[in-house]
Amino acid sequence: MFQLAQPATAEQVIKKSRFLATAIPIASEDEAKAALAAHAHADATHNCWAWRIGAGYRFSDDGEPSGTAGKPILAAIDGQSIDKVLVIVTRWFGGILLGSGGLVRAYGGTAAICLRSAELVEMKPSVDGRFHLEFSDLALVKAKLAAFKDLQILEERFGATGADIVVRIVETDVEAVSRLVADLTSGRSEVSFD
Repeated sequence: MFQLAQPATAEQVIKKSRFLATAIPIASEDEAKAALAAHAHADATHNCWAWRIGAGYRFSDDGEPSGTAGKPILAAIDGQSIDKVLVIVTRWFGGILLGSGGLVRAYGGTAAICLRSAELVEMKPSVDGRFHLEFSDLALVKAKLAAFKDLQILEERFGATGADIVVRIVETDVEAVSRLVADLTSGRSEVSFD
């Protein structure tokens, strides 16, 4: 799976109708709604859209015949294996009817062109891990963890004897991080992963 590194756009004119696709990275349905409100064009004939976040998705034909806009946009998203994305395809009607097949090709095709040209980042499955470090181990372990480029420290809570650390790492690094923490702390700290 992939996700967008940044927003992307693509435009094409089909039988005098102008189609503008805008792809926006999102993390929640609320973000999708906010992005749709911000990027919909009030002067356009239609602002059709689709979004996917994991197994969740929504789409809208925004007045176009049922199944001719939102579903093809969602199919373009799924065809590129992209997650956490909203794609809006805006149409300014040019006076020539495209028919159902023409609309499917126009909306889905414009979305696909936009997504193919977008800068993508591979999504790696990740897990959260927790461990307690004594103060004497804290600086060394944190310095060594920095070598894992996909590791994020999500939380640090300090107590009387040390710190509780919550990290997010890619699944393939779980064993290496566990071994590193155990080695550096001489077994005083164990890592547990969700």
